Amino acid sequence: MAFKTEPTGYEKTILSDLQGAWGVLRESVVNSAGFEGWDRALFHIDEAMSWETVRNLRLMPSLRLNPSAR
Repeated sequence: MAFKTEPTGYEKTILSDLQGAWGVLRESVVNSAGFEGWDRALFHIDEAMSWETVRNLRLMPSLRLNPSAR
């Protein structure tokens, strides 16, 4: 049985740019830690950064923070 050869390079796509933007936001939250809800924001950012979410953007709206849901 022959196996398909996996590419050895990395193709940059808009999805990798999106994940990079989430990374910048995450770093900003970490650097500003201490404000109310920063830990909760970090949790949701981490969820949004997962490849499962980035590859299925329909999941992203459910990750928005709802300030009244405390």
